Parts: sequence; C-alpha cells; structure tokens
Amino acid sequence: MRAEHPSGDDRGAEPEPLSVSEEWRRITDVLSTAALAVDVRQVPAALCRACVKLLPISGASVSITAGSSVRTLWCASDDTAARLAEAQYTLGDGPCQSALELAAPVLAGDLTQGPDARKWPVFAVQAVELGVLATFSLPLGSGALAIGTLDLYRASVGALSRRDLGIAMMIKDAMTFAVLNLSNGSQESTDADGGGVASWVEAAEADRTEVHQAVGMVMIQLSTGPEQALDYLRAHAFAQGQTVSEAAQSVIDRSFTFQRQASSDDDHPDGRSRGTFEEER
Repeated sequence: MRAEHPSGDDRGAEPEPLSVSEEWRRITDVLSTAALAVDVRQVPAALCRACVKLLPISGASVSITAGSSVRTLWCASDDTAARLAEAQYTLGDGPCQSALELAAPVLAGDLTQGPDARKWPVFAVQAVELGVLATFSLPLGSGALAIGTLDLYRASVGALSRRDLGIAMMIKDAMTFAVLNLSNGSQESTDADGGGVASWVEAAEADRTEVHQAVGMVMIQLSTGPEQALDYLRAHAFAQGQTVSEAAQSVIDRSFTFQRQASSDDDHPDGRSRGTFEEER
C-alpha cells in the first residue's frame, strides 16, 4: 500500500504519504474488514476498535444524539472510552458537547493544564483520573446537522498532526455512513432472521429510553420542563458519583425521588420550583 523509499533501503525512512483516494480506500478497507469479521451485534464495537488501528490514539467511541440534551453511546473501543463518553453526558459538558453545539471538531491536546483544562475544569479532572490526557471530538453528519460525535482519546498529551487530523476526518465521514447505514437496518447488515441489526439498535436505544422515562418522572415531581429536569438528574448523578443512566434507573425504580420545596424563597424567578434530592424511605 505504501510506497518504498526510492533509495531501495527504507530502514528508518518515513513512508511516503498516501494520496487522499488511497487513504480513503485504506480507511474503508480497515472498517469494512472489522465489520465483516464479527457478528452484526458486535459491529459498532468492532468499528471503534478499528479506529485505534488507523490513528495514534488509545481509544475511540461514537455517541448518537437525539437532540441537545439526550445522547446514547453507540460503540466504544474499551472501557475507558465508554466511561469518558458517559462522564461528558453526565456533566453535560466537555469536548463532545462543544463539538455538537459548534458542529465542528473540538481538539483538546492537553487536559492536564492550559486552556483545555480551564475550559472544562470538572471534565478535565475526571478525564485525567481515567488516564485520559488528550481528547478529540468530531461531529458526525454534514454541515450544521450533527447526528453524534466520534470521540478519540490519548493516554498521553499531544495534538494530532495535520495528517492524522485529515485521517480522523475521513474516519468521521466513514463512521457517519456506517451509523446511518447500520441503524437503518440495511439488508446487507441484517442476519438471516432479520433480527441482528434490530437487536443491537434496540440495546443502544434502551439507555436513551431509560433517561427519557426518568426525565418525564422528574418533570412531574418538580413541575418543571425537560431541560431543567435533565439538569436536576445530572446534578444528582454527579453528587452521588453515578452515571446519568444509573441515576435514571434509581428514579424509575423509585429508590430515589425529587421533591419540591414549599418555600417561595427557593422558587426560580420564572415560577418553577427548585428540586431537592430526597431518598424515598
């Protein structure tokens, strides 16, 4: 695939860069091979692991958005990548959220100090505790419409080179196609009984549905809107050291309830009542 050094002795020599078309072919070959090598239910995770083979990164994840407030993890190459995505969702902050809002790549090459650490201080601390020192979030989709993000992380500080960023952008485009193609349940991606794609899509949707259900319950408990209810759920998750999904489950199974404060001093200026965190006995 790569051209040899013209001297005939390519020991220690840098390979000549591939053309854009050759790089794209290499990327799609790696992703396609990864997808074909596993059961359809494992395709998303296989695609994320393939990203690590294509770039000098430690891990990758893809999250799908259902609007500004709800996301679901589509795939992750490893547990750290999954926990990093969940941390951003729980906090409602981080490079992933910024990439969605801007519909543009957000690159944080050093979460230990400097502007990246200051921009997302709480997230940066949690990321470093996970062993993540750099993250790169690229929105999936085209134009201003983002359907999710491709999130890459490194266990070492450092920005992506121009070439690596170009490759990451190509991977982002390929992953966008994979997300749309697989989630639509194309015939080529469905197993003999027709349930393969549906099964893992259903599993991915379960987490999002759980959060939606909990948000609806919090809305009723606090007489508030969906965005505010999700904020309360996130705050509770953060205070308890839980993920949003775990906090949502505690609301659904009624082991935890939000209660309105009666005092008018605690009301919001727009008339909505503040919530308090109170465990049901």
